[in-house]
Amino acid sequence: MFSRIREDIASIIERDPAARSAWEVLTCYPGLHAIIMHRWAHACWKGGFTWLGRFISHIARGLTGIEIHPGATIGRRVFIDHGFGVVIGETAEVGDDCTIYQGVTLGGTSLSKGSKRHPTLERGVIIGAGAKVLGAFTVGEGAKVGSNAVVVKPVPAGATAVGNPAHIVPKDANRQREEAAARIFAAYGVTPGGDDPLSTALHGLINNATAQENQIQRILAALSAAGIQCEALPEMERFDPEQLNRLVD
Repeated sequence: MFSRIREDIASIIERDPAARSAWEVLTCYPGLHAIIMHRWAHACWKGGFTWLGRFISHIARGLTGIEIHPGATIGRRVFIDHGFGVVIGETAEVGDDCTIYQGVTLGGTSLSKGSKRHPTLERGVIIGAGAKVLGAFTVGEGAKVGSNAVVVKPVPAGATAVGNPAHIVPKDANRQREEAAARIFAAYGVTPGGDDPLSTALHGLINNATAQENQIQRILAALSAAGIQCEALPEMERFDPEQLNRLVD
């Protein structure tokens, strides 16, 4: 047990720049306290002492503000940062080296008892503050879920999910170096260049419309220079692409 606690403390110091010492982490980090108490509760649950497991979980919730069902499976070196308001359901599975911020829910969408109802987080997943991951699906290894995202479908390994409902930003093979660095510490699931795919698509449409308008103006000028007159259409207000791009941002 003590070797696992030392391992947890070392991983927290590695991932949290605010952590100054092992003693500070051991005494002042509710995420660590919740994980330790969950191990006791989970052992009781697996041993058939379900009421005792639930009671330990209830006490941990009151002390830390983090609610982990004793039936949930939590891997090694899981870091719940700040943690207040985190809820992890009965059939949830959290893999090794995952990071979960405050206000996260790993919830179920089914009322069927005895079945898998909650998500599975594979190794190294980061879930940003306030995110909701709802359903019996898998968030792939190294994936990130941005703050306040609502995820209701699988997230591929290495991808990023942002928005409500969440949109998936696929893994970019050209960013492997940045991702390797971000895996150490990516606050709240936010990494440089992790644009919302909806915003990216809108920027693309605006830029494409601007390019087409410029091309049409060139064609009309060329026709006019060649002595070909085109029927004049009613003058319409021209949009400002820079202003639209600022609104999308």
